[in-house]
Amino acid sequence: MKEKKELRFILAILMVALLTACGSANETNSDQEDTDSGESDQALAIGQINWAENIAVTNMWKVILKDKGYDVKLNNLNMGSTMKALENSDLDASLEIWLPVQDANYLEKYQDTINFSDATWYDKAKVGLVVPTYLKEVNSIEDLNKHKELFNSEIVGFDPGAGTMEVTEQSIKDYDLNFELLPSSESAMLAEIGEAVKREEPIVAPLWSPHWVFSKYDLKFLKDPQNTFGGVEKIHHATRKGFEEDYPEVSEWFKNWKMDDQQIGELIDYVENSEEPLDGAEKWVEENQDLVDEWVK
Repeated sequence: MKEKKELRFILAILMVALLTACGSANETNSDQEDTDSGESDQALAIGQINWAENIAVTNMWKVILKDKGYDVKLNNLNMGSTMKALENSDLDASLEIWLPVQDANYLEKYQDTINFSDATWYDKAKVGLVVPTYLKEVNSIEDLNKHKELFNSEIVGFDPGAGTMEVTEQSIKDYDLNFELLPSSESAMLAEIGEAVKREEPIVAPLWSPHWVFSKYDLKFLKDPQNTFGGVEKIHHATRKGFEEDYPEVSEWFKNWKMDDQQIGELIDYVENSEEPLDGAEKWVEENQDLVDEWVK
């Protein structure tokens, strides 16, 4: 009887050892399958600024990267905070850097601590002061002082710290304008433009293209004889130091990324007219998968 008990005990130990070995093998195979599939959820933090085109492209990349197995978090920050976060490696990427003029101050300040990509994703950007087209007598920044009473000596602005706001301050100095630049937010500025156009009242504001507002209202850029706002701007991206080494694949995808007027305009329209920005971005990515595949090949 004692020998049978000992035999059963030995068999039980052998069975436990066998099951443990099988379990370890299954875990190893499972880990190997995750590695082989390339679907490991790597976390990425991308800065988002409350500008129409920025919301559109950050959500677009969130959709694209999620499809590739990345867990993407969008951090809503202003431009100054975005740069500091990249410098401190609290962010991985910022997708909208306007050069050579609008964000030149950030390039100068952070060029040694942030990677500013030479690659551009949009090459026909324009920035300047705009007025409604029904203001026939105002066609140049030089005309503003002559009509300052019309505008109550105010330029309606948006986010303080944005590169374009700083260039607008410089334009006030360059043209010796008797105007005050009023900071607010992009949404507040656009609301004021909408109300002014509705009443056919004067308004002047700094704006940029691409932007959906030009398809909704008849606006014109004022001539800039001193070229304070620069000519054609190009939109780049920036990443924290070490990003290319940590995410070589994503880094290459960002460099491959190119959009034209129609593509960015449609993307902004989809995002603006969806209940959630991500829904609009998903729809656009689905309809433009061939283009996206060119970026992430």
